[in-house]
Amino acid sequence: MDVRSAQLFLHLASSLNFAKTSDQMFVSPSTLTRVIQRLEQELNTSLFFRDKRSVRLTAAGERVQRFVRLWLDEWHQLQLDLQLTSAQLSGTLRIFCTVTASYSHLPALLDKFRLQCPKAEIQLTTGDAAAAIERIKADEADVAIAAYPDHFPANMFFQRISNVPVRLVAPVIPCRVNDLLAQQPIDWNEVPMILPEHGPARSRFDQWLKNRAITPAVAAKVDGHEAMVSMVALGSGITVIPEPVLQHSPVRDRVRILETEYQFEPLELGICMFEKRKDEPLLQAFWQLTLKN
Repeated sequence: MDVRSAQLFLHLASSLNFAKTSDQMFVSPSTLTRVIQRLEQELNTSLFFRDKRSVRLTAAGERVQRFVRLWLDEWHQLQLDLQLTSAQLSGTLRIFCTVTASYSHLPALLDKFRLQCPKAEIQLTTGDAAAAIERIKADEADVAIAAYPDHFPANMFFQRISNVPVRLVAPVIPCRVNDLLAQQPIDWNEVPMILPEHGPARSRFDQWLKNRAITPAVAAKVDGHEAMVSMVALGSGITVIPEPVLQHSPVRDRVRILETEYQFEPLELGICMFEKRKDEPLLQAFWQLTLKN
């Protein structure tokens, strides 16, 4: 059993879903199946119960899961110990962030990080900001750049980068949405709204709705701020968007900011990782850059 096989097994033992593990660990389903079959042949036992509807660990699979988790922890610690004896930090830093953050905040951090750790390799994955914590929990990323969530896990560490303003936005094109916004007073209960599926932006939206006693006419619920801006530009409704998403959107000229008396609470953007890993050399070098930013 090599390290990669162990990582694939451990992820599958947690997800219990071949499709999810193959997608998130960047291997084909056939490769993942072969890896598991090879492990079962090496151990001469079944590690998973499989049928068309579910995947479950066998008793032997649970024992192997405990062993592999400890073995990978020891392997990781050995790598860290060897790094500390090296003149320069090396290894791989896996970063997760949104597409917008990869434009707005990550370049400045990476420029400094590469000067400090020229031998380090960067692996960048982008996706929905609300998935950042789960990516770290699933060991799909070492660090994530994300907004501080409403419920931050106690075993996580967060280092603030900046505060991000939140804006209420509407389409520019003539459409029913703008006809409703042109009325005085505006009947907010009639205006189509595009809600974030979850995350800090959703909580800001919900606070505004509660403050104004609005029962929203929900046009759509969307994962991903970039997609929400596009839907607004098409005239589908209004939404709440972090300002950097608006600034870097290719359709920013087709969206306008709605001025309201209500002040949205800004998002606190930062770097998050497991608390127990924040003093690892590469991770520490990365998050401490924010202290100099």
